[in-house]
Amino acid sequence: MAIFHTNFLFFWFSFLLFFSFAVCSRYEQEELQWLDDKDDEINMVQNRHSSLRSCDFGTGKWVYDQSYPLYDATCPYLSTAVTCRKNGRPDSDYEKWKWKPHGCEIPRFDALDFLGRIRRKRIMLVGDSIMRNQWESLVCLVQSVIPTARKTVTYIGPTMAFQALDYETSIEFCWAPFLVELKKGPGNKRILHLDLIEENARYWRQVDVLVFDSAHWWTHSEKWSSWDFLMEGNNAYKNMNPMVAYEKGLMTWANWIDLNIDPRTTRVFFRSMSPKHNRENGFKCYNQREPIGYLSHPHVPEQLLVLQEVLKRTRFPVYLQDITTMSALRQDGHPSIYARALGEKAKREMRGYSSDCSHWCLPGVPDTWNEMLNAML
Repeated sequence: MAIFHTNFLFFWFSFLLFFSFAVCSRYEQEELQWLDDKDDEINMVQNRHSSLRSCDFGTGKWVYDQSYPLYDATCPYLSTAVTCRKNGRPDSDYEKWKWKPHGCEIPRFDALDFLGRIRRKRIMLVGDSIMRNQWESLVCLVQSVIPTARKTVTYIGPTMAFQALDYETSIEFCWAPFLVELKKGPGNKRILHLDLIEENARYWRQVDVLVFDSAHWWTHSEKWSSWDFLMEGNNAYKNMNPMVAYEKGLMTWANWIDLNIDPRTTRVFFRSMSPKHNRENGFKCYNQREPIGYLSHPHVPEQLLVLQEVLKRTRFPVYLQDITTMSALRQDGHPSIYARALGEKAKREMRGYSSDCSHWCLPGVPDTWNEMLNAML
């Protein structure tokens, strides 16, 4: 009886062991199959990212897309100067052009996906009023999916921050048109310090994604010059080639980035110069209704050449976001006379009204810059 009992236990143990092995094998096979599937997905994602990295977003063409714009022109975060429809612009096709790079696609902006990826992070756009133009675009691209009570805007010094509270995320703008410091000196003179940056840069610390621009204020004509003197160390200059000054200012910025930003925690982008269309007394962009098909002689601004040379010398991996050529095709995208509300008489006569051919109507061209930035992220 004891022998039978022992044999029975041995048989039962062997059966359980075999069954367990069979079940485990089946589950292991399913697990391996699942992992293989996931590997395929991972490879697909990696291949897509590789194709995005190899894609030249800056060359392509504008195609009309009825599904645009990506947000409504009544977005409450738009400043008056860019709300062209509200200000009386009669056409709206400028809102419906999509940029198609040669050989690849820029993914359509998905607000929930973007917010999910920058959860618990800060993204800051640093620069001039055209960078604010881009900041307003980015805020309008995401704000509609956030309940009213869960979003806010705060102001600290030269910064403003849109906060998505449920995502613990902020999308910020920092006013620093030169990046380096512009200060008041004796006699109320404006002094641009080519080698000083910390007063502005202190706002850039602990930010996860930094996007810079600086170009327009360096090239204002003598009448509209933004400074009275330039200083480098103890040396003051009344006259200096603007591009030499620009390079010196950018090198101060680049050195600060190299010394103060950790590439393991922070991504840094530099957006190239936004082109103007303000020849012919500033009215070249007035009444333009569609993009230019192509540029027979593409002009590369000197500022972009200087920027490219500076970026080559930085140790920090700064990504150049080149929007210059694509935006040069969009002389239809500026506010022109619609940077403020006009009455019917003013629209007919147009006397005494300036034409803004530098900033951009929203929705409009900067939305595409942000779709590109989203893809680069």
